[in-house]
Amino acid sequence: MKEFKRAMTFFYHYLKRYKPSFVIILVMTFIATYLQVKAPEYIGNALNELVKYATKFQILKAKHLPTSGASKDAFVEVIVSLILFYVFSSAATFVSSMVFSRINALSTNRMRIGLFNKLQKMQIKYFDRHSDGDILSRFTSDLDNIYNAMNQVLSQIVSGSALLIGLLIMMFKKDVQLAWVTVASVPISFILAWIIITKAQKYVNLQQDEVGKLNGYINEKITGQKVIITNSLQAETIDGFIGHNENVRKATLKGQIYSGMIFPLMQGMSLVNTAIVIFFGSWLAVNGDIKKSVALGLVVTFVQYSQQFYNQIAQLSSSYSMIQLAITGARRVNEVFDEADEVRPTDGVALTGIDRSVTMENVDFSYLPGKQILHDVNIEVDKGQMIALVGPTGSGKTTVMNLMNRFYDVDHGAVKIDDVDIREMDLDSLRSHVGIVLQESVLFSGTIRDNIVFGKPDATDEEVIAAAKQAHIHEFIETLEDGYQTKVSEEDNLFSTGQKQLISIARTIITDPALLILDEATSNVDTVTESRIQKAMDNVIQGRTSFVIAHRLKTILNADRIIVLKDGKIIEEGSHQELLEQEGFYAELYNNQFVFE
Repeated sequence: MKEFKRAMTFFYHYLKRYKPSFVIILVMTFIATYLQVKAPEYIGNALNELVKYATKFQILKAKHLPTSGASKDAFVEVIVSLILFYVFSSAATFVSSMVFSRINALSTNRMRIGLFNKLQKMQIKYFDRHSDGDILSRFTSDLDNIYNAMNQVLSQIVSGSALLIGLLIMMFKKDVQLAWVTVASVPISFILAWIIITKAQKYVNLQQDEVGKLNGYINEKITGQKVIITNSLQAETIDGFIGHNENVRKATLKGQIYSGMIFPLMQGMSLVNTAIVIFFGSWLAVNGDIKKSVALGLVVTFVQYSQQFYNQIAQLSSSYSMIQLAITGARRVNEVFDEADEVRPTDGVALTGIDRSVTMENVDFSYLPGKQILHDVNIEVDKGQMIALVGPTGSGKTTVMNLMNRFYDVDHGAVKIDDVDIREMDLDSLRSHVGIVLQESVLFSGTIRDNIVFGKPDATDEEVIAAAKQAHIHEFIETLEDGYQTKVSEEDNLFSTGQKQLISIARTIITDPALLILDEATSNVDTVTESRIQKAMDNVIQGRTSFVIAHRLKTILNADRIIVLKDGKIIEEGSHQELLEQEGFYAELYNNQFVFE
């Protein structure tokens, strides 16, 4: 019930601005409903007029009188009225449907935009803890389910509910006894439907969660397909897919089985109810409780009412699976909206550059409670210095970088620039002065120029070329037919890993960052490409305060200071030569690397 209330709040948030359109829908629904509930009455009247005509015709014929005295005009008038009723009812339903479609398209578009905007404001930890496929499934599967439910079910709920109310009013107005007979079995139908719905709900929720996991698995394996092929892991990957897909199949099958039981159950109850109405209507007519002159028409009218009534219950009940998918989709989208945004001080200090130093003071940090990563880390970097961070995997090197850029906040202590805690700074101002080159280079769809100016859209051609030259990628770009206008996409293999990295470095250079972070920028390339990237990095680092993470120690021999991390603690610190002379952990790392090389 809590999930249902939250889903209704979610839908209301996006639908409330369309109140005038809903007024039109309600008016059209009222017209269509009135015409539909009146139609069975006209069918009954038509049948009564036909009986009158047939009776009078037989009497005149038996008396050898002219049969022209038996007029069919009253019957024809009723039939014409009935046709007009259905025509106007269909027109009103069409208008209502068109307005609903417009509301649906606009509201789901706003949901999609809102969800994407929310992702741009969220903390980096959300993306670290959720797979790309799971996030993507909220845009695709979940929003698609919401769209389908709103498009097909919402109008059905409004029109169906109105029609049920209208039918009840008309039935009790027409004949109270037959009305009670018609609705007597409804509570039994609702109880049976509720039992089935409760069973189905569990598996519909599970289905969407498993779809998210499956999408995450597919995305991960497609991204790493080359690694899979290289290591001949296709069979194992297929087995993993089959396992995830089987979980989706089981949840979907059980959900569909339970959801699929509702409509045939309601259809069966409708047939039983129709038989009950015919039996009691006939019984009432035989016992004189209903005038025999109108008995046939009245029974036929209530048979129509009974069928319409149960058809609406059946349609509303059978829509449950779509409704539940929409509710589940709303829950999963709400989970994203429930996540905290990055903390952005409204009156944060604007960073204009680094005048003195960057420091970490007594920093403790953990990604998860109880699993501390950094322990009392103290680092001070003067303006213009290059600091290298080395250590084994899991020692906390990348975590230091995450804290410098405020992807995460420290648990204890502080990260400061010129003695100002970065938590007190304007976040956009901080990020605009920090440049990062990651281990995995990322190029966006567009042109090479678009990628270089990504962080500075107003850059001139001269600035673009200057950045590319500093990154040692200009000459390669010039060899391409379209030069800087060469298209970049996920589908092509135009660029090597090293070339992508050099473009990423050019993208960083053009923003002229005051603080530079290089996170193992040469770890995925060969030694020749590494040399080119190293030259580009030297150009970027020159005159800037910089942090460099490196596994290949020969790339940081010229660092002003090398900080050695192990198990989240600083165990050694000094220049390359000083650390070699200490003959400690760094010296062991360095000597082991050169032995293997």
